[in-house]
Amino acid sequence: MTRGIAVIGVGTTGFRATTPDLSYRDLTYEAAKKAYLDAGLEPKEIGAWVATSEDFVEGYSIADEYSPDQLGAVLRPIYTVPGDFLQSLGSAVMMLNSYLYDIVAVQGLSKASNMTTKSYLMDFALDPVYNRPLNQHSDYLAGMEMNRFLFESNTAREACAKVVVKNRRNAMFNPLAGHGCDLTLDYVLASATVAYPLTEMDIAQYSDGAVVMVLAAKDTAMSLSKRPIWLRGISWCSDTPSLENRDWGRAYYAQLAGDMAYKMAGIRSPRTDIDFAEINDEFSYKELQHLEALRLCNPGEAGVLTMDGVTEIDGSLPVNPAGGCLGAGNLYECNGGRAALEVVIQLRGEAGRNQLKDVSTGLAMSWRGLPTTTGAVAVFSN
Repeated sequence: MTRGIAVIGVGTTGFRATTPDLSYRDLTYEAAKKAYLDAGLEPKEIGAWVATSEDFVEGYSIADEYSPDQLGAVLRPIYTVPGDFLQSLGSAVMMLNSYLYDIVAVQGLSKASNMTTKSYLMDFALDPVYNRPLNQHSDYLAGMEMNRFLFESNTAREACAKVVVKNRRNAMFNPLAGHGCDLTLDYVLASATVAYPLTEMDIAQYSDGAVVMVLAAKDTAMSLSKRPIWLRGISWCSDTPSLENRDWGRAYYAQLAGDMAYKMAGIRSPRTDIDFAEINDEFSYKELQHLEALRLCNPGEAGVLTMDGVTEIDGSLPVNPAGGCLGAGNLYECNGGRAALEVVIQLRGEAGRNQLKDVSTGLAMSWRGLPTTTGAVAVFSN
């Protein structure tokens, strides 16, 4: 970082399966209001905004045109990133490093309940010439990748089920999560197969919700906040979009993004320097695959560490202590926002029953979901 940057305000609506009482505009307004109150700011004091919007998820074309009203950014500098929240966060970092602004706010949301044909949306992202004509649900890609990952890493199928049990249980004690429950390993293993070896319980259910974060340069952050959370490193990367040319056994995009974020943050040993992580687990095996790609464990170790309880809340490397996507819900482009929010809450010591002890550095990681190979990583510290 060329300029010290901190998170000084966060706001969220929380995450639930459906929000018939709120439009996506209401979600943004509620999260923004809370974030500004948390930062002790009025919208007029914010220099610029970054909105995260892919349109499809809101169920409305050019949905970002409605962001300025809800954010208090009418006739002010604002632009849209059609990607994940962490990519928007990276854009905010660049804006602050330009010295054009001292305070920037970032917004992201999901209104997945607006879509009645979510699978068609995902399938539409497939290559229109070679892949889409096969007329297969995109989840079959996850089944193929899961099968390859388990084979190459020699990971037991039970380790994926343990991820589901762990994250859904963690979510039970997170008031922001919408899909917490107490499951058994046998129940998860016995769930209906979607695309072998992927089952229904391995797939994160969808949720609505919004996140707004206020970032500030060092001097401004120190004057405004008594508990700034420092954004030490952030990066994102896209691997090949082609199904035919990608590495099915590992998440190379996560490895590259992680290495760049670690370099920016001055982290040489992720396994010892990172206290906990909120990483993408839209599918259960993805948590294991991402753990290895981020060098938080050695190749082939993620499943063993998970079965041994190392990634539990009381383990030596807690992973998704807030429940992850499996516990909070799949928020599409706001998945990175939820992960970053939970990391900030932990580092502030505000995670309630899920609060970890003696943590100073946390990692948030997102993946753009099927069929992409795009991931982002951010490292935070208190």
